[in-house]
Amino acid sequence: MERIAVLGAGSWGTTLAGLLAEKGFEVTLWARTPELATAISKTHENSPYLPGLKLSEKLKATSSLEEALQGSSMVVSAIPSHGVKKVFEKASAHMSGNSIVVSATKGIEEGTLHTASWILKEGLPETRYENIVVLSGPSFAREVSQKLPAAVCAASTSSFSASRVQQVFSTNHFRVYTNTDVVGVEVGGALKNVIAIAAGISDGLGLGNNARAALITRGLAEITRLGVRMGARSQTFAGLSGMGDLVLTCTGALSRNYTVGFEIGRGRTLEDVVGSMRMVAEGVKTSNAVKSLAFMQSVEMPIAEEVWKVLYAGKSAKEAVLELMTRELKGE
Repeated sequence: MERIAVLGAGSWGTTLAGLLAEKGFEVTLWARTPELATAISKTHENSPYLPGLKLSEKLKATSSLEEALQGSSMVVSAIPSHGVKKVFEKASAHMSGNSIVVSATKGIEEGTLHTASWILKEGLPETRYENIVVLSGPSFAREVSQKLPAAVCAASTSSFSASRVQQVFSTNHFRVYTNTDVVGVEVGGALKNVIAIAAGISDGLGLGNNARAALITRGLAEITRLGVRMGARSQTFAGLSGMGDLVLTCTGALSRNYTVGFEIGRGRTLEDVVGSMRMVAEGVKTSNAVKSLAFMQSVEMPIAEEVWKVLYAGKSAKEAVLELMTRELKGE
């Protein structure tokens, strides 16, 4: 029986681990704390992140990286972007260079401005980049855990690796497409979180459906401009990891990033909102990285710029909206 390790026991890591265990793979879920690992093993539930949803009794949980990774032919990383480097510095000693590594992280590291796949490649010198696959697309963890239909993509420079992940993860409720545009898939998955904060702010201010539709559409234009400048294919952003993920994150009540924006639009501070959340809203940190990337690549990203000003420069949400609406008129 093939062994698979899933690193990260948040909602998404737990969901993927449960899906794979139900398919019959020998899955070990790594949790950062022994308390959470023990609770999952005893109750078959991850109550802090997926309360009320039972997990497969075949799923094992541990707080030992060595135990989780031992004999694993596939390793799934579901760790927030700011923690990937630190975890895999320790994990690399227990991994085979031939293992396929699946990145289920959507974000860009502050400082280095690296995507998750690049962080993994740097932290796993014995692993070929062709063995790294990015899993991304419109997929709320709770809905996937409830076996509601979802479709995502598996992106890799290797068609073999992407196809392997497609076969491993696909079920009758979780459909996986392959893709070779790793840059486009990661950029779309990371930047949509920033636009989702903007959409949440708009709804929190009560600006209506027209405003949200405009933010989604023009936000996609910004994401595409930056992605193409970084080497992505423009058509990728019309797919699951682009428009699909963007629409979901900007409109779904389960979106953490939308929720952050919504609460800020209602008048709460960023510190207050983030401090009250158990799960990570990647767009908050990604906003910093996107500002730097846009400057480095000489790409105009007015929505992302205004989100950053609201989050970090003390600008009011209403002022940001006015700034966007009164910009110089131009063609679409």
